[in-house]
Amino acid sequence: MKNSMVETLIGAAVIFIAAAFFFFAYQTSGKGHASGTYRISAEFDNAEGVSVGTDVRVAGVKVGSVVDFTLNTENFQANTVMELDPKVKLTDDATAKVTAEGLLGSKFIALEQGGSETLLADGGVISNTQGAVDIWSLISQAMFANKGPGDQSAPDQGVPPSDTKSP
Repeated sequence: MKNSMVETLIGAAVIFIAAAFFFFAYQTSGKGHASGTYRISAEFDNAEGVSVGTDVRVAGVKVGSVVDFTLNTENFQANTVMELDPKVKLTDDATAKVTAEGLLGSKFIALEQGGSETLLADGGVISNTQGAVDIWSLISQAMFANKGPGDQSAPDQGVPPSDTKSP
């Protein structure tokens, strides 16, 4: 009888720990709407590297995360919905841009405060956005840039061609 009771208690503890783990994972994944947060959205031309769970930062400090990420089929822009800490009060002229931690670092959305006095409410939209910069296309352009139709491989020596015959 004692072994049966001990096994039951251990089983209940395992189930409780598993349930707590799944609840924590659900809340931190961005699927669960955390209490006290508010949502804003923004549309980007290029949101490469952004997905559900991507950090949202102000001055390098995480203040929220992306909770929904879809394609707007009318204008073919990436629509992102972000959940932010209610202590962070953004103005209606705030700027959102997709940036990276370094040259090959992970992407995040950086928010910059504007100068307006009107605050964004829950469900507000940030209209000033800047999409992700494709570093590989920039490197490709720098390496394989067309030099133009008149360029030659040898630099110009400053000597004009001679059309006259010498006597």
